[in-house]
Amino acid sequence: LVPDQFQMCRRNLEVMHSIVRAAHQTKSVCQKTFADMRWNCSSIQRAPSFGPDLLKGTRESAFVYALAAFPPRPAPAVTHSIAQACTSGELPLCSCGSVPSEVPGPDFRWGGCGDNLRYGLQLGAAFADSPLKSSKLGTQALKAMNLHNNAAGRQVLSDSLDTKCKCHGVSGSCSVKTCWKGLPNLGEIASDLKSKYLAAVKVTHRLVGPRKQLIPKDMDVRPMQETDLVYLISSPDYCTPNLHLGSLGTQDRQCNKTSVGSDGCNLMCCGRGYNAYTEEVVERCHCKYHWCCYVVCKKCRRKVERYVCK
Repeated sequence: LVPDQFQMCRRNLEVMHSIVRAAHQTKSVCQKTFADMRWNCSSIQRAPSFGPDLLKGTRESAFVYALAAFPPRPAPAVTHSIAQACTSGELPLCSCGSVPSEVPGPDFRWGGCGDNLRYGLQLGAAFADSPLKSSKLGTQALKAMNLHNNAAGRQVLSDSLDTKCKCHGVSGSCSVKTCWKGLPNLGEIASDLKSKYLAAVKVTHRLVGPRKQLIPKDMDVRPMQETDLVYLISSPDYCTPNLHLGSLGTQDRQCNKTSVGSDGCNLMCCGRGYNAYTEEVVERCHCKYHWCCYVVCKKCRRKVERYVCK
């Protein structure tokens, strides 16, 4: 932690639980989001001590900075966690989000307890960006890239704030509908950021007018948007282990024999082939509904063929 973050911790001790929770959420959400790709977010296992591939300005680094919540690298996950902690009453210094200024529709009224995104953004941005602005580590280009991706992640979160509603009325009728502004779960936001990861723009840090800016390396691509993820160097292919590059390889990774996507055995195994094995799984089956109101199921065993990369 840099001095500014120490001060924030001391002044906002009650918020630190939200930041720790966001760190755990980020790990599991990132690994779930990339489970079907060669890079499966394993580089953040020992965060904040990241793997080499996340310290050099790669596409993967762009995704993690846009999503992650590990000091000193938070963005949407920290903001998301703080915003929802305000709503749930965990934090004494903030409460529900303000009532939207837009006029409600004819069939609903504003109410409920909206997620306090403004407070989350304010505190999340201060915690995330302070190390990048004060640290002597890393090049100016890398700092500029990480600051951009932090901001891009927060913008994606802001854009995801949506209207949620609940019906009230006799016998389940919807005579009164109360609505509020709420955030989707972190998995949905990670999925949006994964799309941006796949379409990330390779940039260079170049003097434009009086100061250096990030601009697309290939000038023929579309203009860079504030919500684009950007990266400086190409990633390793993650096919074989290489500690210097931060690649763990894909040996023994599970693959899908019938898929032609990134989880398919051909792409996942990098052409090395795969081994098959049989696994017995236990599932719920023959479920029956009993009045009123529960379901009883039996347990069935079946054999499933799995495939792992050579």
